[in-house]
Amino acid sequence: MDSQKIQEDLGRMEQSIELIISKFIAFVPTLLLSLMLFFIGLFLIRIALKIIKNRFEARNISLSVRSFVISVIRFILYALLILMVANNLGVQTTAILGALSGLILAIGLALQGSLSNFAGGILILLFRPFEVGDYIENNSGTEGTVEKIDLLYTTLTNSQGIKIFSPNGALANSVISNFTKVTTRRIEFQLGISYSDNIKEVKEAIEKRFAQDNRILQQPKPDVFVKELASNSVILTIRVWATKADFGTLNFELQDIVKSAVYDNGFTNPFVAPIRVINENREESE
Repeated sequence: MDSQKIQEDLGRMEQSIELIISKFIAFVPTLLLSLMLFFIGLFLIRIALKIIKNRFEARNISLSVRSFVISVIRFILYALLILMVANNLGVQTTAILGALSGLILAIGLALQGSLSNFAGGILILLFRPFEVGDYIENNSGTEGTVEKIDLLYTTLTNSQGIKIFSPNGALANSVISNFTKVTTRRIEFQLGISYSDNIKEVKEAIEKRFAQDNRILQQPKPDVFVKELASNSVILTIRVWATKADFGTLNFELQDIVKSAVYDNGFTNPFVAPIRVINENREESE
């Protein structure tokens, strides 16, 4: 009885072993194909990362952004490769992808503002509308010298020495004026002169004074022209160009230069109220 049971157990074991061996033999082509897919994928990923790295170096992308972006791309490519190999081996990846999608969606909703700033930081560092040391201004009026560009915030220092932390999301989506990228800048303001003054002579006096100041560029040529005939004065528009280095000081001094040119040549200041003389004649009774 016992020997018969032992023989039955041995028979079942032999069948199980034969089944396992037959399944393994049938699985060998799939395993070999998966291994080939894995090693070919590794080779292609290394080539792709090398090409991306070379492109970043050629465009002189910031080292911190370069390493971060390459790390993200490497993670994505390796994850895709593992999923492809697992799917080829017969592993059901649909449930895994569903769980990952839900997790990514939840994280994205929780960090929506931070992700917007992160994307803006990547765009700024990739396309480089400004760099550290540039003086910029956006369309909301925020301006200052760029001190540091991080992935979430850009640090500015304004003319009063105050640190400004601007979110990269809003900064990347705004109109940015970069004053450092230009080589020359224009100064413009209006001047009122009296109707009794000769406009041609006033213009010549101002242009003569401009020609004596080396900070005022002669190309483009300074402009002095009539903008408006107001009720109490003739309004002149004055435009001059200066180099980026001279712009700051000339911008503060130009109105004094024009004012002295007008006064020194004896022209009337229209903003001084005319002196009104009243002669009162009285007849005294005797």
